[in-house]
Amino acid sequence: MNSYLRFIKIKHRVNKNVKIHTVMQKNSLKKYLLPQAPGVYYFKRCTEILYIGKATSLKDRVRSYFSNDVIKTRGVRIVDMVTKATSISFRETTNVLEALILETAEIKKYQPRYNVESKDDKSFNHVIITEEDFPRVLLVRGHELENKHDYKIRELFGPFPSAHSLRIALKIIRKVFPFFDAQCAPGMKQRNVNHEIGICPDPDISKQEYKKTIARITLFLSGRTEKLTASLQKDMSIAVKNEAFENAEKIKRILFALQHINDVALIKDDVREAQKQICIEAFDVAHMSGKDVVGVLVSFDGVTADKKGYRKFKLSQEINNDIRNLEEILTRRLLHEEWKLPEVIVVDGGIAQKDIAQKTIKHILGDDSIAVVAVTKDARHRARNIRGDSVLIKKYSDAIIQANAEAHRFAIAYHRQLRSKQLRR
Repeated sequence: MNSYLRFIKIKHRVNKNVKIHTVMQKNSLKKYLLPQAPGVYYFKRCTEILYIGKATSLKDRVRSYFSNDVIKTRGVRIVDMVTKATSISFRETTNVLEALILETAEIKKYQPRYNVESKDDKSFNHVIITEEDFPRVLLVRGHELENKHDYKIRELFGPFPSAHSLRIALKIIRKVFPFFDAQCAPGMKQRNVNHEIGICPDPDISKQEYKKTIARITLFLSGRTEKLTASLQKDMSIAVKNEAFENAEKIKRILFALQHINDVALIKDDVREAQKQICIEAFDVAHMSGKDVVGVLVSFDGVTADKKGYRKFKLSQEINNDIRNLEEILTRRLLHEEWKLPEVIVVDGGIAQKDIAQKTIKHILGDDSIAVVAVTKDARHRARNIRGDSVLIKKYSDAIIQANAEAHRFAIAYHRQLRSKQLRR
């Protein structure tokens, strides 16, 4: 028996007076006849939906929850979900785009307790349809919804955890249903490249015709593709009956496009997310006797540096106090609600640095949801000791050390850059 199954059995030890629920195992998946096709899957405990996910291959994705290393790859919370689940159901979709949209709609509808990421409206992206004569379709961050803006919201969809997947999805949808956005505004008198490639509606489009487009986009973004298809088929039949053959041919092309969506980029993005390693952010401080104090953070996806996630901080106080400097950097970073939070924060130092990092996280976020590890260096600035969760350190020690070293390099480079500018003045 592998360690994962032993973990499951330990989780389900109960006394004789408590009813024991059937523990799902890998060989029990055969009865569900999971297809090698995209779709949305549901882990359930009796009638309660515990977790909803999307997949490029329903069969492969669901089977991955029963692999030997699931504790390491998906974390204890997801393992806890699997141990509570007593059944699985699924909805097959025509393509990955439909799976992405349906997953978001279903999570919003059922609010499963283990889909914690998708409930973070402030950190993730939404799609809105504005309340205008010619509505725009816009991608916005959750926190932007609380700020002042120049539009009223007619429809709101999301949150979508992956901004990259959402951008790909909107590009695909727009090729089928051209819509107005911030750049392609209604009322434009001249045609541009967006009109020529068919992603921006014709400047002369009528309100009635564009209203139909928005209604179709709304159905699609709501995950109601079957109703959308039925509606289009009905419209095509009416057009044929009225001998409006040009309109019927246009609807026929839309139906064909919906059935043959080319979502290769979205498939690759889905696979990338499924295989994604733990997200790590490492912090470091650099100064010269308390002068020109700077701080940095570097972001790592597993052992791969994410340069887009690098940040520089010019600190407000010129003091030779690494603890207070680290506290300021972490505070400023965590107050950026639009930046996705990491699973692990790496700090340079010992117990004091680790403690201030944990206190700052608790103060800003109100919980201990981010693990903290501290890397202590020797005289030659090589990693000598790592403090923190032993299981986490054992699995990700190489990534932690690499991120720590990169943060040190980046901090020194930024400090030298500022010093060089001052010397040239």
